[in-house]
Amino acid sequence: MKKYSQLLLGFAVILIGLLGINLRAHAVTHYVQSSTPTIFVHGWGSSSHAEEKMANAARDAGVTKTIVRANVDRKGKVTFNHQIPANAVNPIVEVNLEDNKLSAYQDDYTQGYHHGGEYVKNVVLVLEKQHHYKQINLVGHSMGNLEIINYINDNVNDKSLPQVAHLVAIAGHYNGLVGQSNVQNAKVNSKTGEPDKMDSSYRELLGLRQSFPRNTAVLNIYGNVGDGSHSDEDVPVNSAKSLKYLVSDRAKSYQEVEIHGKNAQHSKLHNNSQVNRELIKFLWEK
Repeated sequence: MKKYSQLLLGFAVILIGLLGINLRAHAVTHYVQSSTPTIFVHGWGSSSHAEEKMANAARDAGVTKTIVRANVDRKGKVTFNHQIPANAVNPIVEVNLEDNKLSAYQDDYTQGYHHGGEYVKNVVLVLEKQHHYKQINLVGHSMGNLEIINYINDNVNDKSLPQVAHLVAIAGHYNGLVGQSNVQNAKVNSKTGEPDKMDSSYRELLGLRQSFPRNTAVLNIYGNVGDGSHSDEDVPVNSAKSLKYLVSDRAKSYQEVEIHGKNAQHSKLHNNSQVNRELIKFLWEK
């Protein structure tokens, strides 16, 4: 019986080894093998925990072995829990913002999003001190999108910063949230994405129509729970779709994915298997 158990254990070890080899071979064949880091930025009141499911899905698929966390304190100081190895393939950075509600700007989120963009910039700058990356990918959920797009808008002419190769927006309220009376029923032009009503935060971004980086590919993911609200319960579909008007004429590519059903709810979108598949396909598939 003991010999039989040892034999089974031996077969199990061999099988695990073969599976590992197959996963690595699949990764090399199917995914880009790049040093470009992908930075995830969470939403209002959240933390890096909101990014873990997406990052882990990429790791489990064989995209990367490197996931680090960048903690950003209220003064903007950035501390990494681990340095990214020089030979890391497709490393992922989970941003954790201490000032996760932009507490000093709750009467003026238009300026608050600029401030949040500074947090993103600080992460990029500290990342640059580890390795001089030529490119980065940026992934935002909810308010993280507004911080990312303001980072791009405010620094578009700074050639010392790495280029944004891919931008992924998940549940981005570019033109306001559910309940904002001034844009609640805003419609968007189906061809251009232009909204017929614009809130102040959106107007701040109109310059992107002339300056958005031409080498940046954009994926816009948003949810529709199907309850007649045409929203993910927090972000109107049309608010998310208004990103098109800001970037599509200049972006390297622009595509939209609408997620449907109960798992399209705002806070569930960062823990959604379809979103994970779309992310992996867009960011890393060859």
